[in-house]
Amino acid sequence: MEKAGGRCSVSGSAVKNGMENPGLELMEKGNSEQNKTTEVTQGHSPKDGLGRNIQPFIKMRRFFERHAVLFKKILLGLLGLAYAAYFLAACILNFQRALALFVITCVVLFILACHFLKKFFGEKFINCLKPFKNSCLRLWMKRVFAGVSVVGLILWLALDTAQRPEQLISFGGICMFLLILFACSKHHSAVCWRTVFWGLGLQFIFGILVIRTEPGFNAFQWLGDQIQIFLAYTVQGSSFVFGDTLVQNVFAFQSLPIIIFFGCVMSILYYLGLVQWVIQKIAWFLQITMGTTAAETLAVAGNIFVGMTEAPLLVRPYLADMTLSEIHAVMTGGFATIAGTVLGAFISFGIDASSLISASVMAAPCALALSKLVYPEVEESKFKSKEGVKLPRGEERNILEAASNGATDAIGLVANVAANLIAFLAVLAFINATLSWLGEMVDIHGLTFQVVCSYVLRPMVFMMGVQWADCPLVAEIVGVKFFINEFVAYQQLSQYKNKRLSGIEEWINGEKQWISVKAEIIATFSLCGFANLSSIGITLGGLTSIMPQRKSDLCKIVVRALFTGACVSFISACMAGILYVPRGAEADCVSFLSTSFSNRTYDTYVCCRELFHSTWLNGTNMPSFSDPWADKEFSARSLADCCALYNNPVCA
Repeated sequence: MEKAGGRCSVSGSAVKNGMENPGLELMEKGNSEQNKTTEVTQGHSPKDGLGRNIQPFIKMRRFFERHAVLFKKILLGLLGLAYAAYFLAACILNFQRALALFVITCVVLFILACHFLKKFFGEKFINCLKPFKNSCLRLWMKRVFAGVSVVGLILWLALDTAQRPEQLISFGGICMFLLILFACSKHHSAVCWRTVFWGLGLQFIFGILVIRTEPGFNAFQWLGDQIQIFLAYTVQGSSFVFGDTLVQNVFAFQSLPIIIFFGCVMSILYYLGLVQWVIQKIAWFLQITMGTTAAETLAVAGNIFVGMTEAPLLVRPYLADMTLSEIHAVMTGGFATIAGTVLGAFISFGIDASSLISASVMAAPCALALSKLVYPEVEESKFKSKEGVKLPRGEERNILEAASNGATDAIGLVANVAANLIAFLAVLAFINATLSWLGEMVDIHGLTFQVVCSYVLRPMVFMMGVQWADCPLVAEIVGVKFFINEFVAYQQLSQYKNKRLSGIEEWINGEKQWISVKAEIIATFSLCGFANLSSIGITLGGLTSIMPQRKSDLCKIVVRALFTGACVSFISACMAGILYVPRGAEADCVSFLSTSFSNRTYDTYVCCRELFHSTWLNGTNMPSFSDPWADKEFSARSLADCCALYNNPVCA
């Protein structure tokens, strides 16, 4: 009893001490947990086998956690070595086949190099540029640069147009559009000519690299071919859903699914942050060269990749505080460019991919320049910081969600495109029927909307650099684009291109069937934009939903922005007219006809036409040839081949 009582008294004392001293209770609990752990490790627990089994895994996990950075570097190094071995093997075995891999690798290495150089040497580079911050030195540098640019442009025009004087017409077209826009300027005295000339200069330099230089032309031609190959994978999905017959023969199932596929891919790239990175780099370059503000520059740069309603979302938090000039620039960028999603649809029509890509990129600096010419800045902007505006990554949680959302969001665009095509083509048919009916009342036959545009817009198209014989057809599609829709215009342009490539006669019964390559390129540039009357409603609807408090400001400047955006495309077309040079068989028909040919193509038609013009019949009906067809045997054989395909008086 005594022992029992003593035991009870000790327990009561312990409980009392535990209540009065919480630290003692926690110590006892810690000792208890430690004893349990000891029992597990020493095999005294009933689950001692499980404890011994998991101990190595726990130690291994802790080891990897302590050396995670080292293991990550080792893994990246091994992957890099493996890729380097694969890359070298692919290039050595067949470099032409591995060209796409080579380009992608070079782009990635360039991005990584820029990142590391900025990280480790960025501050040193900025310190080296400090002497150039001197205001007097900068002023003299600007004057010298402006003088050199003017003299260089004059010399270039004098030397380059000596061989092709018709290029001066396109230069005159640029001057004409600039004068018109300056006359329509909101504040003539506030125009910042540095921004205007820098924008046009950047557009001109980029045009030289893409159109005139052989490496640039080949690079963009190759890029366009790769995009066409990439977009062709849409057929796999659309054929499974709609069947091969519909995909091959019906426009809606042939071209519109490309928008869904391209929208899915763009959403993935946006989720990965690649689109934002490219947009920010382009915006940074335009901002530091042209002196525009961060928000408006970012929106205009974004229009190269996204549509006129999506680009303002990139700067949505800043729209409400923008000045009228900045909002005008945002609108102009939307009207002057096309979205990346519909770019794929236009390429599927057969429009030259490299010209479309070049036109979309060239439009960005020109849109900023002309916007500041028409609506100069007279207010104090809140976004003059040179650091730019940061773009967030996509809100999706993984890449599959990004792909699904991109495809789903593109359905609305597809429905919008299909509905517009149905509506506008029907309206165009009704307008043509009405005009034809009215014309027949006064014995004017064949009067249509296209015919009216061909007469009204012919002088403007001629000033872009189009030959006078091609002006009516180009003026038609330019009018259709502005008053109807760019989809309808590009579809009509593709019909002319297909006729040309098929090698049919240029004139049949006095009616022109197709336009020249130069006219096609100029037309492609002039149509590359959303500047049409229906886009006014789309722009106002999109921006009003973002900032309803500024609806009156938007309505006040939207017409100016539409007109400015249209002129951006026209000036881009003038640039293409200045820089265009014949290539391929069009430049060297003797070499082309020396090869065997049996089918009608455009090159065949051009070279046979040149041979017919260089051939005449003497009194004995024996053909004679002038230079460069001095080789009579070769020329006679080529003439026989051409006469088998085309009819001409010299073939009799």
